[in-house]
Amino acid sequence: MGLSVSDLSKGLTVEYQGELYRITEYEHSKRGRGDAFARVKMKSFDTGKVLSKTFKGKEEIEKAYLDKRPLRFMYSSGESYHFMDETDYNQFEILEEKLGDKVKYLKDNMEVEGLFHDQRLISVELPTFVELEVTDTKPGVKGDTASGGEKPATLETGLEIKVPLFLKEGATVKVDTREGKYVERV
Repeated sequence: MGLSVSDLSKGLTVEYQGELYRITEYEHSKRGRGDAFARVKMKSFDTGKVLSKTFKGKEEIEKAYLDKRPLRFMYSSGESYHFMDETDYNQFEILEEKLGDKVKYLKDNMEVEGLFHDQRLISVELPTFVELEVTDTKPGVKGDTASGGEKPATLETGLEIKVPLFLKEGATVKVDTREGKYVERV
C-alpha cells in the first residue's frame, strides 16, 4: 500500500522504484474539486541523484523504515570511511560519495548516528556541533574593522570556515554541522 500525498513530508525517507530517497522539498496542493497532489524533490541515498516528481492520490511510493544506531568513526582509507558499532563491535564501511560534505566534520573516535536500512549502513547523522582545531589562518591586524570581522580559517579536517579576527592557529572552535559556521571558541 502506497503513501497518500498528505503522508509525505520534508525529511521523510521513502522507497520509490526500488531505491531509497530522502524528501528534500515538499509542496502540497489541493485545488477545487480535484484530487490533492504533492510536488516533491527527493535525493537518492545510493546515487545522490535528485528526482523531481508530482504524486497524486496513492501512488507506488512506500515509507522506508530506518534503524538508528550509535556508531564510532574509526578511520578513512582512500574513498572508504569505517565505523564501529560499540554494542556488538561490528564494523561498517561507507563510501565518501554517500557521505558528501559530512566527511569534513569527521574526526577519529567521533560518535555519530548510523542510519541502517535492512541491516545496511546507508548514511550517518552528525552531532549538531563539533569541536575542531584551527590549523591555518592569517593573523588578524589591529584596526582591520570597526566592529567585529571575519577571516578564513582551515580546520584540522580540511573544512574551511570564516572565524573572528582574534582567533589564532591552534585554537579550538565549535562549528555548527548544519550550516558549517563558526559558533564559539572552546
